[in-house]
Amino acid sequence: MHETLVVSKRGQVTLPAVLRKRMGIVAGGVLIAEERQGNIILRPAAVMEIDTYTENDISQWIAEDHLEVADRKALLERFRDRA
Repeated sequence: MHETLVVSKRGQVTLPAVLRKRMGIVAGGVLIAEERQGNIILRPAAVMEIDTYTENDISQWIAEDHLEVADRKALLERFRDRA
């Protein structure tokens, strides 16, 4: 399927209804936009509810964490760089 889409001043595009229906995209749905080899790829995102953890839960996980302090710090920095 090939469609020509117009980009609004705000950077918005309207996906054709037939495509939205086929892909299960509904109003308020979340998409992932990815640049791949000079193309823009849009795909439905899986949205999951975030659990809330108590300070006690987090403290227990830290106590059970067997990573060395330097390794833990390096991992946290890598995750922060991706955000």
